[in-house]
Amino acid sequence: MVLGLIGRTLGMTHLFSKDGKAIPITVIEAGPCSVVQVKSKEKEGYSALQLGFLPKKTEKVNKPLKGHLKKSGTSGFYFLKEFRVDDTSSYQPGQKINLEIFQSGQMVTITGTSKGKGFAGSMKRWGFKGGPASHGSGVHRSPGSIGCSAYPARVFKGKKIPGHLGAATVTVENLEIVDLRPEKNLLFLKGSVPGGKNNMVIIKPSKKMPLNPAAKKQG
Repeated sequence: MVLGLIGRTLGMTHLFSKDGKAIPITVIEAGPCSVVQVKSKEKEGYSALQLGFLPKKTEKVNKPLKGHLKKSGTSGFYFLKEFRVDDTSSYQPGQKINLEIFQSGQMVTITGTSKGKGFAGSMKRWGFKGGPASHGSGVHRSPGSIGCSAYPARVFKGKKIPGHLGAATVTVENLEIVDLRPEKNLLFLKGSVPGGKNNMVIIKPSKKMPLNPAAKKQG
């Protein structure tokens, strides 16, 4: 298990490659993150680091959390996230972790919350094609029959019907790091990530593709 970072999305743009192709880019403010708590196998039963991101004013932090943060010498954060690691001996509370743990060309996995779209019909939510569009049909965007007659006389769980769409935890794997700007804590990823602007995301090294083969050859 390896360490990751907490970040927030700033928006999308594009960059041009050497051969003139436009690359869609998501810009993320990644870190710096402070180590709030170090968990060990001897005390908690597993090795992990609790990281804090985006400082918060002390007066906005409740008393229980103030006591928790006091041990690390930090004041408060908008986001707290725990990362499992193999060894915590090289980390201590209050330590800063930034973009130095990543490198250009590396493949990462992003976890975030997708955009909430409220109540949606079955066509938008599940991609149903709908009924005939001709006049007189009477069934255009209806999901159709969902019942089960006299027996069992109920709707089975998991049926694809209208309901709440979005606002779910989504993970996107193998996004390439196109560029790094450690002095500004900016991470440039190829492609899109879950959620909109200022959405919190978790950035971890991808286990399946640790480094882009093409970038490795160029280096």
